[in-house]
Amino acid sequence: MADLAGEAGITVRTLRFYRERKLIPPPRREGRIAWYNEHHLARLRTIGALLERGHTLGGIAELLSAFDTGRDVRELLGLDDALVAPWSEETPVRLTPEELADHFSEDITPENLTTSLDIGYLAVDGDEFVHISRRLLDASTELVGRGIPLADVLEAGRQVRAHADALAGIFATLIRTHLLSDAHARTAAGDPPGPDEVDRIAETVDRFRPLTKGVVEAELSMAVDRRVRAELATWLREHGQEQRQDGEGEGERGNRREQDGE
Repeated sequence: MADLAGEAGITVRTLRFYRERKLIPPPRREGRIAWYNEHHLARLRTIGALLERGHTLGGIAELLSAFDTGRDVRELLGLDDALVAPWSEETPVRLTPEELADHFSEDITPENLTTSLDIGYLAVDGDEFVHISRRLLDASTELVGRGIPLADVLEAGRQVRAHADALAGIFATLIRTHLLSDAHARTAAGDPPGPDEVDRIAETVDRFRPLTKGVVEAELSMAVDRRVRAELATWLREHGQEQRQDGEGEGERGNRREQDGE
């Protein structure tokens, strides 16, 4: 419970209160041990987002109850599919422990598993693991197969995640500040958007999706090009210097042989 509360950015006391109000589902129990997973964390983040929008806990309970019973949450939230749909196109992968070992063999250690769970690459669901992304799983598998230790791959993933979160914050600020400032101000003042406004917001967000992906892909590609050229230039410069030093050494040895002959 303490781990879940810390990951969600709330206190254990608040988490217990949410449990008592049945805002989150009960944990899976094994004897006296209660297991929480990514679904509980996602629910807590949803609650936090709804609270920031000004919803009361009573209203949130109604929304979550509607979600759990299959009722149309979009009508209660006043949001369109295009607005709440995820931006990513990643496909989760379910893996047995044996299948996970097939990907990373001896690199499957308690430390690496803990790191993967901490980053969010892996989640535990019953007797299986769920990897967050097929593309990330394939990339990690190939990098490890080429000789990079899994621990270093995971550390690189942690750093990439931090930079990606920062990029997402930049784009979110642009959207909120320049494209949806009027709607944001009215919502903050307690005036929720009507159907026409929701459609406009959804269209704005949807148009922004390919732009953000295009900008990030272009900048990353050019950054990699710059870095590769710089690394190659450094390597050639150092290698050329070594060759010159070797040549100077050969010349000195030749001079000594000539002097010895004299």
